[in-house]
Amino acid sequence: MTNLSVNINKIATLRNSRGGRFPDVLNAARKCQDFGADGITIHPRPDQRHITRDDAYALKDVVTKEYNIEGFPSKDFIEIVTKILPTQVTLVPDPPNILTSNNGWDTNKNFIFLSDIIEELHAHNIRVSIFVNPALEMVEGAKKCNSDRIELYTEAYCNSFKEDKKKAIQPYIQSAELAENLKLGVNAGHDLNLDNLQYFAKNIPNLEEVSIGHALISDALYLGLENTIQMYKRLL
Repeated sequence: MTNLSVNINKIATLRNSRGGRFPDVLNAARKCQDFGADGITIHPRPDQRHITRDDAYALKDVVTKEYNIEGFPSKDFIEIVTKILPTQVTLVPDPPNILTSNNGWDTNKNFIFLSDIIEELHAHNIRVSIFVNPALEMVEGAKKCNSDRIELYTEAYCNSFKEDKKKAIQPYIQSAELAENLKLGVNAGHDLNLDNLQYFAKNIPNLEEVSIGHALISDALYLGLENTIQMYKRLL
């Protein structure tokens, strides 16, 4: 079964909009795990507009399942993750000023940079996933960089799902099949929701993990956090 990692950035966004401690990010992580999440994902950005550096460290003692920290591998980010030692680090090519992830790595153009980063993370026994578009050459590049997994950037699939879901998922199937042949694990994330998740998971048989935040937390406003996590889990 595909694991569900809940991205709790939006919990932190809500807290930061008011200041103070509520909603409590640490308690949210505990509850997500109690309610069935297989892991917790965070994306600490340099401006700390949602998850803060302090959150990242404090969650180390709270996350008892898989702890996935994603972000651009700046010097500061590498310092954080090599001190925390999460289960997985997901490398994303986000510059500091963008609102959310909007592209995958060019794993060939950034081969030396990514290879050096991955070597450092492996020295700390951290599993590494590279955020990539569903393109065969990017998957091959991730393998050459010695990554353990790829995370397929699913925005294109989600945008085209209602129009033509078979066409939308085809490049993802091809990328996942190649990854399996190369012995790369496959994760996925970005804009997956209650409408499009099941079809994606059923057609990507080697899918190990999905990371979902914005849609899941939004659904939880209406449906409740425990119920929402269970609904997503059932789709997987």
